[in-house]
Amino acid sequence: MTGSLGQYPPADYVIAHLSDTHFLGADPEGRVRALYGTVDTDATVARALQRLRSLGVRLDAMVFTGDIADLAEEDAYRRVRGLVEPVAEELGATLVWVMGNHDERARFRRELLDSASESAPDTDPIDRVDMVRGLRIITIDSTVPGYHHGEITRAQLEWLAEVLSTPAPHGSLLALHHPPIPTPLAAMTILELQQQQELAAVIDGSDIRAILGGHLHYASTSLFAGIPVSVAPATCYTMDVAAPDRNLMGVDGGQSFSLVHVYADRIVHSVVPLAPAPVVAHFDADFLSRMEQLSAAERLEAFGRKPDGVA
Repeated sequence: MTGSLGQYPPADYVIAHLSDTHFLGADPEGRVRALYGTVDTDATVARALQRLRSLGVRLDAMVFTGDIADLAEEDAYRRVRGLVEPVAEELGATLVWVMGNHDERARFRRELLDSASESAPDTDPIDRVDMVRGLRIITIDSTVPGYHHGEITRAQLEWLAEVLSTPAPHGSLLALHHPPIPTPLAAMTILELQQQQELAAVIDGSDIRAILGGHLHYASTSLFAGIPVSVAPATCYTMDVAAPDRNLMGVDGGQSFSLVHVYADRIVHSVVPLAPAPVVAHFDADFLSRMEQLSAAERLEAFGRKPDGVA
């Protein structure tokens, strides 16, 4: 990663946070089906992966916060895994799959996690822990079989409390599909996470540094139990937060993902749009190399000073 020329050191970790891919299985002829007949979810995920590859930096993790497959089809899981897994390997990223309300536990386990077994019943929540160079990523399954709202059971809360009883060397991130925050979209409040007070009681005062969520299909940030929450916008389609009041409108636009930069004392979440856009200004790597040869004062003169005559 490029060194810093400002007041902050480079981030300790770089994480890609993607959500709501809503993949579909191919039709009987092997052709890709479009979501709602128009949205090419393969193309949006492919664009997201290409943007991640073009960064030219190592990723520590790629976290997909749920609704991986729209109809929980086996072929959909296989195809999205076939796209994502090679890129995660190429970039050195730990791949974290999180259950969403459109997913189905048995197929999710079998097709994405290779973990179906008699010792892990298909109906059990899929809760996991991944350790990435001392940063702990805790995944909790907030789904309810047969429903679209979110719940966390007492057993899950007890498991989470046990995990958090031992702090991780560099803290923890909590990833779940249903974010524990308000939404201005009235219809979506029906599908929100239940047991939020109980969850807050467990994580309050813990080493969780940020909560990563999905479900809403638009970027959002808030606080929960004093912990920052970041909701990744969907890669498939997005909800129009500025739709007329009391309307819920999904649109084929605004698809994005988030980059999460984890520093020693803070975390920064940045939204990355997927739609192609014309370049209107460009300072390349050679420019940055020249800046690195200058002192801080010289850099301000070379890059920070306005042209003569500009106030």
